[in-house]
Amino acid sequence: MSIRLGVLMDPIHAIHYAKDSTLAMLLAAQARGWSLVYMEQRDVWLREGIAWGRVRALRVAADPQSWFELGEPQTMRLGDLECILMRKDPPFDTEYIYTTYILERAELQGARVVNRPRGLRDMNEKVYTAWFPQCCAPTLITRDMGDMAAFLAEHGKIVCKPLHGMGGRSIFVLEAHDKNRGVVFETLTDYGQRFAIAQRYLPQIATGGDTRVLLIDGQPLPYALSRIPLPHDNRGNLAAGARAEVRELNERERWLAGEIGPTLAAAGMLFVGLDVIGEFVTEINVTSPTGIREIEKKYPIDIGGRLMAAIEQRLARPER
Repeated sequence: MSIRLGVLMDPIHAIHYAKDSTLAMLLAAQARGWSLVYMEQRDVWLREGIAWGRVRALRVAADPQSWFELGEPQTMRLGDLECILMRKDPPFDTEYIYTTYILERAELQGARVVNRPRGLRDMNEKVYTAWFPQCCAPTLITRDMGDMAAFLAEHGKIVCKPLHGMGGRSIFVLEAHDKNRGVVFETLTDYGQRFAIAQRYLPQIATGGDTRVLLIDGQPLPYALSRIPLPHDNRGNLAAGARAEVRELNERERWLAGEIGPTLAAAGMLFVGLDVIGEFVTEINVTSPTGIREIEKKYPIDIGGRLMAAIEQRLARPER
């Protein structure tokens, strides 16, 4: 099958070559003989219900000095592509949502979009944990600062964060005696005008880290990426300086994947990252999960190739 793959992503010249999972996907697709085209958010639009893109032919290379070449811009109907990878990083703001509407029109006009646009809108990475309470530590999503204060008093130590961020931004760890708790609640909720999330603090993060379990079409990979916070930090995010450790999945992580994976696969979410601390899922990452490069450096596994194989299987049958 001759496959034309479009990728909608952040500027490719600015990616971190050694860590970028989208590049790993593109290298795998190119190795299979697929043709690639590149676009950013500014390059897509709707006219009379048709999804259009100003795309450029893309060649990628496993070269840290020169990892891409772009052709001249050309205009095409996005629905004419066999597949589109939606790999724009958060924030999950209104511009992101508008982009998913354009991609959903492309999907209706013939392209398979990974991950599926409707799922991207429906499955907020923090809120969607509510669909799997058996997998999660106690969690509160609210705009009410009094409710957040009561939640802190109940659990003694909590993690608070906004619903739209990534990379460890604006994550606060609070204890009941912390005199900054009021200003944290005010900041995160904008004095009760915005929803925020609070979760019971899981002390396992200090030694076991925040572990990324990757799922391809609902099935977990055999290896996970644990991100161990720095001694002076609470955040298990590589972007915040956490240390990466790669290891085999444990039984609890396999169980969590079994609880969540089938639902995600049925919704067309082919590449997903579960964030696990101790025994609990804290986030379900559907927008642009990472971790491929770190895992592939330690174990002989072609994650990008597995994803492309899953896409081929989806292309061979009607969308569910």
